[in-house]
Amino acid sequence: MKTVLCYGDSMTWGYDAAAQGRHAPEDRWPSVLQAELGDEVDVVAEGLNGRTTAFDDFLAGADRNGARILPTVLTTHAPVDLVVIVLGANDMKPWIHGSPVAAMQGMRRLVDIVRGHDYPFAQPAPRILLVAPPTVSRTGNAEFKAMFAGGDEASKHLAPLYAQLADEAGCGFFDAGTVATTTPLDGVHLDAENTRRIGAALAPVVRAMLEL
Repeated sequence: MKTVLCYGDSMTWGYDAAAQGRHAPEDRWPSVLQAELGDEVDVVAEGLNGRTTAFDDFLAGADRNGARILPTVLTTHAPVDLVVIVLGANDMKPWIHGSPVAAMQGMRRLVDIVRGHDYPFAQPAPRILLVAPPTVSRTGNAEFKAMFAGGDEASKHLAPLYAQLADEAGCGFFDAGTVATTTPLDGVHLDAENTRRIGAALAPVVRAMLEL
């Protein structure tokens, strides 16, 4: 059996902006990916609200620095055949850095961690699929508008930068913005339909990378 690790933020966790809770399990994109791939693949969802690529944010009790937590996650779920990384939206917060170039560098750091990790039993490093999140959209939600000020423009550059990184590093790449859009309720998260679209669209990409 193949193992796919989905490493992301609230989009992977399944945050529901309408209910201000969590989407039903069957509506989260990792669950849809699991259903599409079937029993020969184990899809592991590792989503954390507010997670960044490689930067600190101390506004929550959980450690949101994706680079610091990734080694533990890789060992926890080993052996892993493919890591799908969907991060960068939270990097657009002004107090994180708000720079798509910095987010790309954070993703590069995650690639280096996956490839350089000390895997148990000398297991080979998994393949990597970089996924650009859907762009931040404009919203009437005053809190999120301030929280992601400038993010609507900055996040437009994530996909081309991630595509460039994937090409340079020999990773797979997918632009989730080609199949999903963020909800105007807060400009950042996805409704159930859009998160399902990501899972369905990733299925053929994952099959190809796993040579299924």
